[in-house]
Amino acid sequence: MATLKTNTLTGTSTAGSIAVTGEGNSTTTNLQQGLAKSWVNLDGTATDGGTDLDGVRDSFNVASVVDVGTGHSTVSFSNNMSNDDFAITAYNSYDGTGSFTSFDSTQSDEIPTTSVYNLFTINRNGGSEDEAHVFGATYGDLA
Repeated sequence: MATLKTNTLTGTSTAGSIAVTGEGNSTTTNLQQGLAKSWVNLDGTATDGGTDLDGVRDSFNVASVVDVGTGHSTVSFSNNMSNDDFAITAYNSYDGTGSFTSFDSTQSDEIPTTSVYNLFTINRNGGSEDEAHVFGATYGDLA
């Protein structure tokens, strides 16, 4: 078996585009498009209402997290997205209350922008709730 070691991969036709052949050799995936552009592992009960990284256990491409209120955090990117049409995946720990994480696209100040997105943790009764384990990731194009 051969070993390939490199620090940089560059596409031959487009520098940032590398196609990866999938299982069965019938489909390809663009490597750049398939990578998470940011992610955060957050303790939503440890934030202090400030613009900082309190409660952040680990992250990638996250400059700050703002504790906006109970069950509501705003995540800011270190490197912005190219547009506001990126995808957000969010999840939190289940503590028996039936909570989940989402974002509210009906609130204009809560719609994702190229620099931030919001995480909301809501219990089964529709109320906001801080959770100890909140996870968010984004997919799309960096600016």
